[in-house]
Amino acid sequence: MTRVVAVSGSRRADSTTRAALAVALDAAGDAGAETDLIDLSAVDLPLYHPDEDAQGDSETLKRRVREADGVLAGTPVYRGSYSSTFKSFHDFCGSDEYENTAVGLLATAGGGSYGGTLEHLRSTFRNVHAWTVPHEVGIERASRVVETGDADGGPRITDDDLRRRTETLGRVVVEHAERLRG
Repeated sequence: MTRVVAVSGSRRADSTTRAALAVALDAAGDAGAETDLIDLSAVDLPLYHPDEDAQGDSETLKRRVREADGVLAGTPVYRGSYSSTFKSFHDFCGSDEYENTAVGLLATAGGGSYGGTLEHLRSTFRNVHAWTVPHEVGIERASRVVETGDADGGPRITDDDLRRRTETLGRVVVEHAERLRG
């Protein structure tokens, strides 16, 4: 079975990034994938230190990524790039984790600009031999269209076009992961 893991680079309790990834992950599950979510706000992951092999939960997190056929990588936009939380996680993972892995990119912006963030993610994932899928999702003014969920329901995207694009991201990652598996 195809395995897809989503990685949320947000530390917010009511994270629109995590909520949007949940929508994409649900679509990946509907496409037949086994799914998993790495919520970086809930793990022990210190800043990457190149002189130390294992730090905090790094080995477990790297294994979860390495065992996945596809990854949904999501981050909030901070200063035109991805979050420091995501950067530290990304520094722990290399080509052993991502080679022959389909990666879908998602960025949530408080304002209207997410292009630079997606470009930075694309470049760094390609550098570790990941296969970034051509479909990516940027959500501007995310707090207006992404609901993080409450007692009455789970995360959802209220803008129909953005919801469809986010669901498509989950399905496209599954499709490409299956192709890469052969």
